[in-house]
Amino acid sequence: MSLTAALDSARSSLMASGVQSSVISRNIAGASQAGYSRKIAVLDTFPGAGVYVAAIQRAASAGLFTNVLIATSASAKQSSIYDGLQKIAASTVDDPQLDQSPTAQLNALKKALQQYATAPDNATLGQAAVTAAKDMATGLNQATQTVQSTREGADADIATSVANINQLLVQFDKVNTAVVKGTVAGNDVTDYLDQRDSIISKLSQEIGISVSIRTNGDAALYTDSGVALFDKVARTVSFAPTNAYTPGTTGNPVYIDGVPVTGATSVMPLKSGKIAGLAELRDNVTVTYQDQLDETARGLISAFAESDQSGAALPNVPGLFTYPGAPAMPASATVSVGLAGTIRVAASVDPVSGGNPDLLRDGAISGNPAYAYNTAGNAGYSTRLQQLIGNMDAPQPFDASAQGKPDGSVIDFASSSASWIETGRKAANDNAQYQSTLLDRSNSALSNVNGVNMDDEMSLMLQVERTYSASSKLISTVDDMLNSLLAAVGVQR
Repeated sequence: MSLTAALDSARSSLMASGVQSSVISRNIAGASQAGYSRKIAVLDTFPGAGVYVAAIQRAASAGLFTNVLIATSASAKQSSIYDGLQKIAASTVDDPQLDQSPTAQLNALKKALQQYATAPDNATLGQAAVTAAKDMATGLNQATQTVQSTREGADADIATSVANINQLLVQFDKVNTAVVKGTVAGNDVTDYLDQRDSIISKLSQEIGISVSIRTNGDAALYTDSGVALFDKVARTVSFAPTNAYTPGTTGNPVYIDGVPVTGATSVMPLKSGKIAGLAELRDNVTVTYQDQLDETARGLISAFAESDQSGAALPNVPGLFTYPGAPAMPASATVSVGLAGTIRVAASVDPVSGGNPDLLRDGAISGNPAYAYNTAGNAGYSTRLQQLIGNMDAPQPFDASAQGKPDGSVIDFASSSASWIETGRKAANDNAQYQSTLLDRSNSALSNVNGVNMDDEMSLMLQVERTYSASSKLISTVDDMLNSLLAAVGVQR
């Protein structure tokens, strides 16, 4: 090797070491930054001699990153469902000692009736039975409010999530354009790639997505159901929130570029992500539980209905429990939407409203004498009370679509409803924990690939410093040799 070649080789090595040192310093500075991936200076050799930095690359794994996106979306969906069920369960079935569940209130009402039946002439026990009935009705009213409040909250969260998605897509467009332009120009785009992956990760929390990388680093985004979210340009994600919910309200779907991705009309529904979980909670889980509450209310009205005692074959009418549709009875084994929110104790029995609790014992709560059971006005009459107790335990048909016990007593149905929501909550919690664990492990695996290890970086820095020192020594040696050579021929430098 000539002295000139040796000098060129040493000089190129110095330049490469300087770039390597800069990259290592960059890694050390970014080690604590979220979303930062380790940068690598890729070395190549010149045709003659020497090395140069051919490119700056980042440590990455497309497969592991995809696993993180999938786990993030799945975890967000399950967490949304669990949080909603937790709110409902906390207000309607938790802590049996508080007697706040429909089953507990039904049993309290049954107990009050049994006590009243032992002393039907005791006005205090009669008032206590009416109070237990009012607690029952109030409990169903409040449970309905809780369910609809949960739906309202889910709807509002969907609106927030849609706004976040649109904002992230705007950011993604800018960064993706920078990646493409930088790649075409041959510039270092690794920081832009980190920013783009960070935006994609945030998007995956809101909506299940897949990523397709194309020529010059261009990226396209699709939902997990195949709807284009970003392809050259960002697609518009739209949603019209519903401010107030009643049991009969149907929430609006989320649209991506005019295509519905949630709701019954969606042909390409989202499978994961926060929006998918909120839509499932708002449109299915809470609706089913509301149906169960409504069927419990209908079962109560049916169990306490009064029948014609005059022989005129008059139809049954609501008794202790009534609703705005009285005097007609709710259709048997059919969900009467919103009934649990409107059921109440008849004012004619409620002493607070000027009513007479003795009508619970005697009948004719509806005001029609044809429905009087204790026609003799006997203060010790308990037949009707015993009948009511029996009706609470008697099987009756329930709408199968409510997913409770289809044939059983109203107490049995309420118990199956509590079991249904507890089972759903446990399943959602188990799934959320599983997905969270999977996400942690996926993040850990990805971090092992693209994360910065300070020990490794410091060790590499020492190697670069030794290379730099060796190259400097080589230049110094060549300089000395050139000086000696020139001095030998009598040339002064």
